[in-house]
Amino acid sequence: MTTPSAAPKLLTAYRKHWAQRLGIAPFLPMSRAEMDELGWDACDVILVTGDAYIDHPSFGMALVGRLLEAQGFRVGIISQPDWHSAAAFKVLGRPKLFFGITAGNMDSMVNRYTADRKIRSDDAYTPNGEANKRPDRTVIVYSQRAREAYPGSAIVIGSIEASLRRIAHYDYWSDKVRRSILPDAKADLLLFGNAERALVELAHRLAQGVAIGDIRDLRGSAFMAPSGWLPGAGWQVADSATVDTPGAVHPHPDPYAMSAAAPAAPPAAGAAQTIRFQSKSERLAARREERAHTVVRLPSFEQVTDDPVLYAHASRTFHLESNPGNARAMVQSHGEGPGRRDVWLNPPPLPLSTPEMDHVYGLPYARAPHPAYGDARIPAWEMIRTSVNIMRGCFGGCTFCSITEHEGRIIQSRSEASILREIEEIRDKTPNFTGIISDVGGPTANMYRMACKSQAIESACRKLSCVFPDVCENLGTDHAPLIQLYRKARALPGIKKVLVSSGLRYDLAVRSPEYVKELVTHHVGGYLKIAPEHIAAGPLSKMMKPGIGTYDRFKELFEKFSKEAGKEQYLIPYFIAAHPGTTDEDMLELALWLKRGGFRLDQVQTFLPTPLAMATAMYHTEKNPLHKVTPTSEAVGVVRSGRQRRLHKAFLRYHDADNWPLLREALRRMGRADLIGNSKQHLVPAFQPAGPKTIGSGAPGSTARPFARSGPRSGPRTGSAKPGRKVVR
Repeated sequence: MTTPSAAPKLLTAYRKHWAQRLGIAPFLPMSRAEMDELGWDACDVILVTGDAYIDHPSFGMALVGRLLEAQGFRVGIISQPDWHSAAAFKVLGRPKLFFGITAGNMDSMVNRYTADRKIRSDDAYTPNGEANKRPDRTVIVYSQRAREAYPGSAIVIGSIEASLRRIAHYDYWSDKVRRSILPDAKADLLLFGNAERALVELAHRLAQGVAIGDIRDLRGSAFMAPSGWLPGAGWQVADSATVDTPGAVHPHPDPYAMSAAAPAAPPAAGAAQTIRFQSKSERLAARREERAHTVVRLPSFEQVTDDPVLYAHASRTFHLESNPGNARAMVQSHGEGPGRRDVWLNPPPLPLSTPEMDHVYGLPYARAPHPAYGDARIPAWEMIRTSVNIMRGCFGGCTFCSITEHEGRIIQSRSEASILREIEEIRDKTPNFTGIISDVGGPTANMYRMACKSQAIESACRKLSCVFPDVCENLGTDHAPLIQLYRKARALPGIKKVLVSSGLRYDLAVRSPEYVKELVTHHVGGYLKIAPEHIAAGPLSKMMKPGIGTYDRFKELFEKFSKEAGKEQYLIPYFIAAHPGTTDEDMLELALWLKRGGFRLDQVQTFLPTPLAMATAMYHTEKNPLHKVTPTSEAVGVVRSGRQRRLHKAFLRYHDADNWPLLREALRRMGRADLIGNSKQHLVPAFQPAGPKTIGSGAPGSTARPFARSGPRSGPRTGSAKPGRKVVR
């Protein structure tokens, strides 16, 4: 096995597979009849997805399918198959190379269940929003059915669901620690993160006859290995305690303890000795070589299941080894006795360059749902059909968010020319286009082209966030390229309005008043969403979010420039209820802040622990992995009971009469009965109105992203939560 290379091969540098001569498919085929029309006898790769197939780069299967097609491979799509038998997995025949399995753009458990573990009534990624078109833990079920359909076929899993389950992880829905998804799915390989590099190289190597079991050096890949396996001579194992010592913990026998090497023999008497001092560059090169041949052993699945301290320590170690510039391979033992095996994780994928991003987003997408869906309405498609993704990644490091674990902290941006071409394509090819681009953004609207001022510093950095507790002095925060992009986009013929609907990082925006003015004057459609998430120091410190003072500075700029533009515009702040580290008193403080500001939240979000997130580690272990974890280190308060979670949600919707009984009871218990009364100074009235439940109330089970409005009551109400437009694969 070779060491994972630090010098990536460009996506466009491969010799194309022979099937390129068959041309470009108008849509990737979903049936044998379509394959026949294309002149195919078989597919090289079959992608199985839990989403409807929409041929657009905001949908992961379309993006990777078109990318493989551009390499000359024949790619078929099986969309939302009936998983109750293997029959639906046979519709395209056996793939020549592999099945690629994904749950879709969303984790299937997040897609199907609310934060209160209640089944959702619709699915935005399904025709007509129909629910129950994918199973729980979709990747596992689809992988098993594909294996049943064609034993011996290679199974490769990926997307957000597989990415976030690549090691042992706490599973909120079963309230237990589950093992890596790899042994449950019985997959040959897992590709995590944005997997374009690994996917293209994998396909070409398989086409050359290399067995998938011999491909063990792809960055961004994970696989099962025999217990104690190492890639070859020269590799060494570093216990995770050397990354961040967890302190005194309950002892666990280490089946991989290596015997100490024998001390070197002293030089013979009279032998000549040469002393040579290494230069700094030589020392750095030696250190890089050593790290490239070192694997960090995480506590085993059994250990993290039994010991919360070790679970939190493993979470911290995992995140400290997430920078592709310096991350080492990691390994975690699963099982005991003779059946013990290792989950091996190679270092994360190297980011795509701007030309590679342009290549990926410039492929010949049909930019429409597959014709098989007819006139069916697909809500996710309606949300993004006139939006443009300009970048990927996020260096914010918010502990509750999965973007960093999946897409990484390094921003990968498209060129200005590529973005403008896509806007023109939307203008020219979208039926009934109104001239409005609904969003120019990404995971965060205003991180476009932002990067560390030094590549050397970036490649050595092990910080969990570039903007917490303050914006790093080494981070470039220039908004000028984004301002220029906005101006050129709205100047295109036929474009009436270019909106920015992605979430805004306001602690970056306040560093550029010119950007805020440009945004507020030209690119806000009456409402702008930002995410303070809370105002109290306790929860904010566990979220790695800035203090509310930064929000206040942004609000001043927003209102100032709105007034100068002669526009009545409002901020829509997002808040999270029941996040680890949040007390009842914190939620009361937030409720009073909301009332003083005239905010009435239409929908609220209750914290949902997703696999691998650091906030999930806090929720499960009641420890803080943002700092060194020991049995006596900081304890984190956690909101677990359904009643307390409902109370925290009720504080955010203090104005909803259905919540008043719960709030009155809590205020009396907290010694704040002075806030119960019928004046404007009180939080809730002393009386309870009779009659049916209030329309649009925040009843238990409402878990959508929070929307808020302030100002005149005559303003429009915000509807139900919509799917995010960013790509997660």
